[in-house]
Amino acid sequence: MITVTSVGLQYGDRKLFEDVNIKFTPGNCYGLIGANGAGKSTFLKILSGEIDPQQGDVHMKPGQRLAVLKQNHFEYEEEEVLTTVIMGHTRLFQVMQEKDAIYMKEEFSDEDGIKAAELEGEFAELNGWEAESEAAILLKGLGIPEELHTKKMADLAGAEKVKVLLAQALFGEPDVLLLDEPTNHLDIKAIEWLEEFLINFENTVIVVSHDRHFLNKVCTHIADLDFGKIQIYVGNYDFWYESSQLAQKMAQDQNKKKEEKIKELQAFIARFSANASKSKQATSRKKLLDKIEIDDIKPSSRKYPYVHFSPEREIGNDVLRVEGISKTIDGEKVLNNVSFVMNKEDKISLVGDNEIAKTTLFKILTGEMEPDSGTFKWGITTSQAYFPKDNSEFFEGCDLNLIDWLRQYSPQDDSDTFLRGFLGRMLFSGEEVKKKANVLSGGEKVRCMLSKMMLSGANVLLLDEPTNHLDLESITAVNNGLINYKGAMIFTSHDHQFNETIANRVIEITADGVIDKQMSFNEFLQTTKK
Repeated sequence: MITVTSVGLQYGDRKLFEDVNIKFTPGNCYGLIGANGAGKSTFLKILSGEIDPQQGDVHMKPGQRLAVLKQNHFEYEEEEVLTTVIMGHTRLFQVMQEKDAIYMKEEFSDEDGIKAAELEGEFAELNGWEAESEAAILLKGLGIPEELHTKKMADLAGAEKVKVLLAQALFGEPDVLLLDEPTNHLDIKAIEWLEEFLINFENTVIVVSHDRHFLNKVCTHIADLDFGKIQIYVGNYDFWYESSQLAQKMAQDQNKKKEEKIKELQAFIARFSANASKSKQATSRKKLLDKIEIDDIKPSSRKYPYVHFSPEREIGNDVLRVEGISKTIDGEKVLNNVSFVMNKEDKISLVGDNEIAKTTLFKILTGEMEPDSGTFKWGITTSQAYFPKDNSEFFEGCDLNLIDWLRQYSPQDDSDTFLRGFLGRMLFSGEEVKKKANVLSGGEKVRCMLSKMMLSGANVLLLDEPTNHLDLESITAVNNGLINYKGAMIFTSHDHQFNETIANRVIEITADGVIDKQMSFNEFLQTTKK
């Protein structure tokens, strides 16, 4: 258990936290959510002791151990992989070092013998004899093969280092586990393994993540950071989102009788409880949901951008034909004989291990790059809008304010009134529209690029990782906007829920071409497990 009492923190005139009082209890996984910049990572640092609050304190029972997912991927460059994992249990690693130092002595005194015996006893109590095998199991589960376990961290690729640091945090069954964006850079198999690990983890977990599917799978509670306060809600992210939206709608509708509101909320709770999966975490969550009081559900102050793509022209049957496209970049063949036909109803999730291959295909289809061989042809009724993974060319060196920036891409109405209203729906309000395009944050640039695409009226969308840099609210809005889009689409995303709720077809780029399946994302994942 970890207890937060009257915690406050302020930077200049800005209050991040004020009088925060919470208990995080064993057996539960808490998803810490909040808008970008609200202070989620800072709060984890307060819990870990890396930052001291200006008021209040954080308390753990004596003898309990807290583990944190490290963010510095280069901290252990000279250490072996297996050793790096074991270093996650600080006291165990100290005991191992002290033992080794004694046994390395040329002259072994009686005092050394007594000390060694004490250390051996503590080593056994800390489950030291199983340390290497436990560390190896964690590494294998996350996809680090045994031949890398004795390599130095400096020899590993970036994504592999992330997995090792995650194994380090999970090692030794910590009493409290703090995870800041643990699914970043993980492949699908590693994420699924981590989900199962956390579902079966019996101590306290507090996690920050932009992956809604992950939060839904592992969380028993949502800790909502808003206006400097943190409110705990029972249930996973979807339950928090749907119930808070419902409560907000009802709070705004003054004509409904209170009894009707209560009945609707009760029906929602019952429906969500009945749909809980059979996993250990979800079964526990279902029991908790049954105890929810109506007053526990409150409207959220979150603001969601309005994302709506409306094709100006109905798309014809002939959309896109790709035949035998190949491309080599820096001596590596990233596309090899890629062929497929895109239909008017298709919402294609483009998957594959090679990130460069997917981006290269987008660049070829949008005319930014020429294939080495092969052809493609867009149908005459199509118009395309493209969301590139790297949008820097649209903003770097651009001295325009947001109104003038967006005016460049508004073919029908370029009046200030229209553009201000459009930007307002994308959460740029008041004086924010006077910001210069070259000083925007990553998330703000993405919202601008989405605005540009919405103004185009295109009936085919090409999106390369559109959820990068976005907060949960914006991801949810984009997700819903694309679910409702009436045109054709081809996209890439590492967001599981994004893929599952949008795609009706999956194309995997492989070394030999493509694997093309007319099915949902989850169905596709099941086929890859066979």
